[in-house]
Amino acid sequence: MKRTAGSWRGRTGSALVVALALGLMTTACSDDEAGDGKVKISVSNLPPKTEQATRDAFLARVAEFEKANPDIDIEPNEYEWDPTTFAAQLAGRTLPTTVMFPFTDGQALIERGQLADITSEVEALPYAGDFNPEVLQVVQDDDEKIYGVPVEAYGIGLSYNRALFEEAGLDPDAPPTTWEQVREYSDTIAEETGKAGYAQMSQNNTGGWMLTTLTYALGGRIQEGSGDDAKATIDNPETKRVLELLHDMRWEDDSMGKNQLFEWGTINQAFAAGQIGMYMSGSDVYNSLVTENSIDSTTYGLTVLPLDGADAGVLGGGSIVGVRPDATPAEREAAVKWIDFYYLGKLTDEQAATADAEALAKTKAPVGTPKLPIFDAEQLAEADAWVEKFVNVPEAQMASFKEGILAQPLVPEPAVKAQETYAVLDAVVQKVLTDENADIDELLSEANDNVDALLGG
Repeated sequence: MKRTAGSWRGRTGSALVVALALGLMTTACSDDEAGDGKVKISVSNLPPKTEQATRDAFLARVAEFEKANPDIDIEPNEYEWDPTTFAAQLAGRTLPTTVMFPFTDGQALIERGQLADITSEVEALPYAGDFNPEVLQVVQDDDEKIYGVPVEAYGIGLSYNRALFEEAGLDPDAPPTTWEQVREYSDTIAEETGKAGYAQMSQNNTGGWMLTTLTYALGGRIQEGSGDDAKATIDNPETKRVLELLHDMRWEDDSMGKNQLFEWGTINQAFAAGQIGMYMSGSDVYNSLVTENSIDSTTYGLTVLPLDGADAGVLGGGSIVGVRPDATPAEREAAVKWIDFYYLGKLTDEQAATADAEALAKTKAPVGTPKLPIFDAEQLAEADAWVEKFVNVPEAQMASFKEGILAQPLVPEPAVKAQETYAVLDAVVQKVLTDENADIDELLSEANDNVDALLGG
């Protein structure tokens, strides 16, 4: 996903390629400290030329880092996480030294030996003991060794088009607070504007991602246990209720438009073009809507998901930056310095935070999009205050999310084979949205069996 939440959907590479990768790593020679004596590392997620503003801001930060660390040479790389090619690129030594990937893939990469142990480098950071333990554990093994650094966290929110709300006679400052209201608002928007009142992702693992999100919001879970004891719990009353809601909005209300095969990129594009009234995505999606889809900021609204049920919660996820397993000690040290500087400095140091925000603001890239704490809420509030003068996003239009999200319980994505589970659930969502007579009970039973087989149950 682009590097934000929704763009992470995918599947892992083959065991054969992994084995090849590990074999090559034992014989590969390092090219750090080549020629001029500098430690040379490459870093991922340089924005493409199509996102010139954020690319310029990234390169400005690279120059600043190299000036502060003259013994390190940074090579920016446009690589973005793709689990279908990761293992082959690792084997071919074409991956950058640092790689950003989603929370859901951390444990699998650790188990396969595809990340460097950077425990000593991370523990040397002055704030190492301040990480939220629940966040840090996504990059730790059973011995609490550290294989990556959590750098971003998000919760799923409900994005909505304020202009379509107004056109439909709805108050854009009073977004829906229950799923019954979401359905009512969707119907009203479709009736009054001719646009999709609500849209749902359904392809490339995003369908399963959002089905899981809705299940959590109603108090259900799609998996229980962990490791070898993980079991699928997809065939539950809450997931059935979710699918019945989607079925009724699609077929009884006809409020979801004609396209039922959206993924992260295409639903963003349609929303930015004013074709969708509401949809769910990561709380940081506004950044991409601006840099990739040129959304009119006056039309954007963000609120928390309605929660209903004793165990209801918001699906939370985020991004990790890890280091290639064949990195030398010098490269690991340089890589963690970069991670500290570029990603975490803006959260822990006022000077770094303002420098980053100023670089973004100069290129008109978004500053101030709501975040979730990597450390704690107090620290995040302090970091937000440091950059307040550079904020260029419509904060008031996101206030209901920012004010409400910290009071909502966060629930992590499935602990085992999350992406594979989402792929199975894609088919369930697609069937319900494209076949009026879909048998929801049968679909859930089959999906539960299929995911249990994946989990080894």
